Amino acid sequence: MGPEATILMQQRLLRAVPAEDDFDHIPLLIDMNPQVPSRIAHLIEGTGGDPAPVLAQMARRLETGGAKALAMPCNTAHSYAASITAAVDIPLLNMVTLSADQAGPGKVGILASPATRITGVFDKALTRVGATPVWLRDDAPLLYAIRIIKANGATVEARNILRAASEDLLAQGVDTQLIACSEFSLIAEAASAEARVIDSLDVLVDAVVAFATEKG
Repeated sequence: MGPEATILMQQRLLRAVPAEDDFDHIPLLIDMNPQVPSRIAHLIEGTGGDPAPVLAQMARRLETGGAKALAMPCNTAHSYAASITAAVDIPLLNMVTLSADQAGPGKVGILASPATRITGVFDKALTRVGATPVWLRDDAPLLYAIRIIKANGATVEARNILRAASEDLLAQGVDTQLIACSEFSLIAEAASAEARVIDSLDVLVDAVVAFATEKG
């Protein structure tokens, strides 16, 4: 969906595979569709179209093209995961549940779009593994940072906002922190060095590599 997030995932997949030749890399079918209705507009502002039918259509298109599994580098869009999985017969490598599994029990801070908080998608996944999700008292700056990154890339201002948010969570006693927005994956190193930071995009990349390796 987001072009930069899609490209970032491809870059990390390239780095994750110990390849000596092109043949060693993972074959990918990519449907990069920036016209998916805005998840932020739909979930936060109550405007715009429903992304679910478009995401389901994209999933069917990839399955028809020969895909054996689906990977979606957008945390917020996983609130529509049920519509996607209902549309196809291949699995969705769910970055939300996979990231929750890696975080494990205890307090887990979430650095994400307010839309992700509103849907509760991470709350359910974290509760399942015995974790307590912790959200910022004010996540409006994070939404502002996401908009900055979409428009201008990984700016110093966006990095400063993410660092301040990470330090706020630390002040609340939350050491384990999830980078749960693909825009923030572009600036994940801006999170506090004192935190145990888990980037959900890295978790998804590892799952793709594991799936492809297991399937040969």
